[in-house]
Amino acid sequence: MSTIAHKTHHVESHSFHVIILLSAWGFALVIASFLFLRLGHLLDELLGTAPIFMVALFFLGILGCFIELYQEALKIMKDA
Repeated sequence: MSTIAHKTHHVESHSFHVIILLSAWGFALVIASFLFLRLGHLLDELLGTAPIFMVALFFLGILGCFIELYQEALKIMKDA
Protein backbone atom coordinates (compact mmCIF):
# COMPACT_ATOMS: atom_id res chain seq x y z
CA MET A 1 0.00 0.00 0.00
CA SER A 2 1.35 3.37 -0.90
CA THR A 3 0.43 6.50 0.85
CA ILE A 4 -0.14 9.69 -1.07
CA ALA A 5 0.92 12.78 0.76
CA HIS A 6 -1.10 15.84 -0.07
CA LYS A 7 0.66 19.12 0.19
CA THR A 8 -1.46 22.00 1.28
CA HIS A 9 -0.49 25.59 0.86
CA HIS A 10 -1.40 27.80 3.75
CA VAL A 11 -1.92 31.35 2.64
CA GLU A 12 -1.67 33.96 5.30
CA SER A 13 -4.96 35.49 6.26
CA HIS A 14 -3.20 38.86 6.34
CA SER A 15 -2.87 38.90 2.55
CA PHE A 16 -6.59 38.22 2.16
CA HIS A 17 -7.30 41.00 4.62
CA VAL A 18 -5.26 43.42 2.53
CA ILE A 19 -6.99 42.36 -0.69
CA ILE A 20 -10.44 42.81 0.88
CA LEU A 21 -9.38 46.15 2.34
CA LEU A 22 -8.11 47.46 -1.00
CA SER A 23 -11.22 46.37 -2.85
CA ALA A 24 -13.38 48.07 -0.21
CA TRP A 25 -11.36 51.27 -0.63
CA GLY A 26 -11.83 51.05 -4.40
CA PHE A 27 -15.56 50.77 -3.91
CA ALA A 28 -15.53 53.68 -1.45
CA LEU A 29 -13.55 55.79 -3.93
CA VAL A 30 -16.10 55.21 -6.68
CA ILE A 31 -19.09 55.88 -4.43
CA ALA A 32 -17.56 59.01 -2.87
CA SER A 33 -16.56 60.46 -6.23
CA PHE A 34 -20.04 59.95 -7.68
CA LEU A 35 -21.78 61.35 -4.58
CA PHE A 36 -19.57 64.44 -4.48
CA LEU A 37 -19.98 64.85 -8.24
CA ARG A 38 -23.77 64.72 -7.91
CA LEU A 39 -23.76 67.12 -4.96
CA GLY A 40 -21.60 69.56 -6.92
CA HIS A 41 -23.91 69.29 -9.91
CA LEU A 42 -26.93 70.05 -7.72
CA LEU A 43 -25.16 73.06 -6.19
CA ASP A 44 -24.23 74.33 -9.64
CA GLU A 45 -27.83 74.05 -10.79
CA LEU A 46 -29.11 75.76 -7.66
CA LEU A 47 -26.62 78.63 -7.78
CA GLY A 48 -26.47 78.92 -11.57
CA THR A 49 -22.71 78.64 -11.70
CA ALA A 50 -20.48 76.91 -14.20
CA PRO A 51 -19.35 73.41 -13.23
CA ILE A 52 -17.11 74.88 -10.54
CA PHE A 53 -18.68 73.09 -7.59
CA MET A 54 -19.08 69.86 -9.54
CA VAL A 55 -15.40 69.65 -10.42
CA ALA A 56 -14.19 70.95 -7.05
CA LEU A 57 -16.29 68.53 -5.00
CA PHE A 58 -15.38 65.64 -7.31
CA PHE A 59 -11.67 66.21 -6.70
CA LEU A 60 -12.31 66.81 -2.99
CA GLY A 61 -14.00 63.40 -2.72
CA ILE A 62 -11.15 61.68 -4.52
CA LEU A 63 -8.53 63.49 -2.45
CA GLY A 64 -10.30 62.59 0.79
CA CYS A 65 -10.41 58.91 -0.15
CA PHE A 66 -6.73 58.87 -1.07
CA ILE A 67 -5.78 60.54 2.21
CA GLU A 68 -7.75 57.95 4.18
CA LEU A 69 -6.28 55.13 2.08
CA TYR A 70 -2.76 56.45 2.71
CA GLN A 71 -3.38 56.59 6.47
CA GLU A 72 -4.77 53.04 6.41
CA ALA A 73 -1.71 51.84 4.46
CA LEU A 74 0.61 53.46 7.01
CA LYS A 75 -1.30 51.73 9.81
CA ILE A 76 -1.02 48.34 8.07
CA MET A 77 2.70 48.82 7.43
CA LYS A 78 3.24 49.83 11.04
CA ASP A 79 1.45 46.68 12.31
CA ALA A 80 3.35 44.34 9.98
